[in-house]
Amino acid sequence: MADMVLRPVAREDMETIFLQMSDPESVRMAAFTAEDPGDRQGFEDHMEKVLSNPANTLLAIELEGRVVGTIGSYPFEGRTEVTYWIDRNSWGQGIATRALALLLQDLPTRPLGARAASDNAASLRVLEKAGFRVIGTAVSFAPGRGAEVEETILELGRR
Repeated sequence: MADMVLRPVAREDMETIFLQMSDPESVRMAAFTAEDPGDRQGFEDHMEKVLSNPANTLLAIELEGRVVGTIGSYPFEGRTEVTYWIDRNSWGQGIATRALALLLQDLPTRPLGARAASDNAASLRVLEKAGFRVIGTAVSFAPGRGAEVEETILELGRR
């Protein structure tokens, strides 16, 4: 596979990221998304908050000069959690697995948390390959599906 680069998200990435995060099939798979993934102003406002908070990390995943997703970390309920979003056209190519491995090399915080819809087998596999272990589940409203959805909660222990 071609060289992958993780780099800070740039202003010029926003259109690509918005299109990736508003793709209906991707939204359904992720489940826990913005209330209205097609709301461009809501997306811009959210990204401004994310990028302006020094406790957050948001990186573009670049492959062959093309942004194929994002990956990052953020504080949630007293611990740091990881998150990623891969362009649907790039699913199944090992991109999330490679990007997560790169992120974890530079992210010393442990333990780390992660969450995925319990029926998102691909995302759960990515997390488990990186060493995350299931520590529980929760059911909450998932805007991407407009319904209550079970979410698997995972943790990566100490180094």
